[in-house]
Amino acid sequence: MANTPTIPDIVIGRLPIYLRALNHMILDEKDYTSSHELGERLGISSAQIRKDLSHFGEFGKQGTGYNVRFLYDQIRQILQVDRHWPMAVVGIGDLGRAVANYRGFQPRGFLVTCLFDNDADKINEKINDLEVLPIDRMKDEIQRQSIQVAMIAVPAEAAQAVADQLVEAGVRAILNYAPITLVVPPTVHVQHIDPVVHLQHMAYYLR
Repeated sequence: MANTPTIPDIVIGRLPIYLRALNHMILDEKDYTSSHELGERLGISSAQIRKDLSHFGEFGKQGTGYNVRFLYDQIRQILQVDRHWPMAVVGIGDLGRAVANYRGFQPRGFLVTCLFDNDADKINEKINDLEVLPIDRMKDEIQRQSIQVAMIAVPAEAAQAVADQLVEAGVRAILNYAPITLVVPPTVHVQHIDPVVHLQHMAYYLR
């Protein structure tokens, strides 16, 4: 049930939202749900939810709806988060340190396994039993651990150079917190997270 290039990226982007809602239902010990109930929780039409899921198969039954645990497990498989992806964090400032300390990645399929910085005062520091390594060891360490996922939390002026090194090392997915748009090969997927952009977006509606 792996995703194919014909599936719109916007559909893939909604799957983690469905996964989060289903996880809350599991915690509430709910056995079954419907596209209508999911839609009400998420502010998404039930028709859209059914259409999104139909890209990957048939998961519900007429009159019964979706088995919450089954649908949760299926979406985890589709997103390939039914395993742990080792992940590198580059830049151990306030944001990078917060990411390194965050305990919520592992239950959702990701495990921070190495940290990098170029500040001599941070190198060799330990965070959650991980030693901060110098940038010049990044390529070798990423290749040694076969890491394909990385987070960039460095200043904007350094982000592209870091991204280039990550791509050269074999990283194929980058979550970028630096306020700059990265240029990477088409085989590398980048998600840009800039809180200021989102704040500016929201500010438009405050008139």
